[in-house]
Amino acid sequence: MAMQLGSDDTDEEVINHINTTPLVDVMLVLLIIFLITIPVVTTSIPVALPKERLEARQAKPETIIISVSKSGGLFVYDREVAGIDELVEQLKGMVNKDKEEPDVQIRGDLDAEYEGIGRVMRACQRAGIAKIAFITEPPPLGG
Repeated sequence: MAMQLGSDDTDEEVINHINTTPLVDVMLVLLIIFLITIPVVTTSIPVALPKERLEARQAKPETIIISVSKSGGLFVYDREVAGIDELVEQLKGMVNKDKEEPDVQIRGDLDAEYEGIGRVMRACQRAGIAKIAFITEPPPLGG
């Protein structure tokens, strides 16, 4: 903001109005920045994102636990399964039409290929099971 002083020839009266041109320039630049960044921040497709909650889940007696080893081996509880087709048949046998649909918990090894876990999910889908959860270990305390 600047103040203009009169010249030496006239009386020394102070002109006390505020020069608003720099203020208007700054406001226009900020307006342009906001107009450019707002479409980047918002997305055009409305999606209901899942909420992350840390809760300990207790395994119910009807919960089916499937393990995938590092080498890709499949295990239902502690019994090894020969292949995906056999897993589908076992899962179909465990699903009772009269009772509530069982939960499936997948325990995948950290170094296991994703393909093996994807096959287990596909087998659950083929058997008509939709409730699938993944079992993980919590991170060490302090980090």
